[in-house]
Amino acid sequence: MEITAVKAIPLSHDLEEGRSFGGTRGMTGSRETTLVRLEADDGTVGWGEAFASPRAVAALVEDVFADAVIGLSPLAAPSLAERVYTGDIGGYDTGRQAFVQCALTGIEVAMWDLRGKQLGVPIHKLLGGRGIESVVPYASTMYVTEWDQDPAEPMEAAAEEGFTAAKIKIGRGLEDDRHRVETAREILGDDAHIMVDYNGNYTPRQAVKSINNLSSYDLTWVEEPVPPENLSGYREIKNRVDVPLAAGEAHFGRFEFKRLIDEQLVDVIQPNLGQCGGFAEAQFLAKLATTENVLVRPHVWNSGVGTAAALQFAASLPDYPNAPEMAPEPFLFEFDRSENPLRHDILETPLDPTGGSLSVPQKSGLGVTVDETALERYRIG
Repeated sequence: MEITAVKAIPLSHDLEEGRSFGGTRGMTGSRETTLVRLEADDGTVGWGEAFASPRAVAALVEDVFADAVIGLSPLAAPSLAERVYTGDIGGYDTGRQAFVQCALTGIEVAMWDLRGKQLGVPIHKLLGGRGIESVVPYASTMYVTEWDQDPAEPMEAAAEEGFTAAKIKIGRGLEDDRHRVETAREILGDDAHIMVDYNGNYTPRQAVKSINNLSSYDLTWVEEPVPPENLSGYREIKNRVDVPLAAGEAHFGRFEFKRLIDEQLVDVIQPNLGQCGGFAEAQFLAKLATTENVLVRPHVWNSGVGTAAALQFAASLPDYPNAPEMAPEPFLFEFDRSENPLRHDILETPLDPTGGSLSVPQKSGLGVTVDETALERYRIG
């Protein structure tokens, strides 16, 4: 099997006027991404996602990556990142940049999708997974909204859908932080896992004060309390709080993740399978992390394709340091609950996180089928 065609498909869905939402460092009025479609000489199609500004990353896929990939066997997927870092693809001075990493991810994941379909097995088995059939989804919700939504509303919706865990947006001040966390805890109950996401909107001193002010709510982890580039800030917070820290959605490439791990700045890394370099890179990061006893929990705010990729990766992760079937906590998997038809409309069978459990697709490759007719509703030029 050889790759004969590479196509980048930029997608966008505009939200209704007045319905922008997001976190403390910005809101969005649309949902956007780029899918990568690879076709092999036998007609098999593989899909990946490059989670970045659609037109820009689509141009990068087709202008820089396509010629390098056409003619390759999908078996070459694990070597693609090395070719980018050394400059064989794109030039040596750009390989660590964010958009290049996103384009690389879309191509590489699509190659793995082809590999799985060629062999008739899901990607998590190709990656050596131990056969996990489901994970515990956590609702990514309680966003900052343009219409000033009551924070209880999205949390009540998550509870009605059967979620037993949630991640919420905070970072607008001590009083608001506490109100939001208290609301989430009251609605989901004492046994629920509650994570908070500051989106990097605080200084280290502000973050420490906020985190300590929330100590009575038993947070599972604190995500991005300071900007991603503020590594000294992570170090300062880590030394002054007793809650696990998480980061990774805004870090690109193995070298940035390696610093987070080597310097023990976080307790959880969160590679995104639309940005991190692909499955082989994600596995490499997982090995670095587990060597230092750092958890790996993918960040997921993607389309249905990127979500499926994250599920396949999650099912491949080791239990270390826990013995098999002896993990003291469930594997928590992020599932966005905001409006995004790119997550469900473009799949023939959408992923279903309701009821407190999310099945890992067991069909070959990514385990999902893209509805190419539906893609045309969201495709942009």
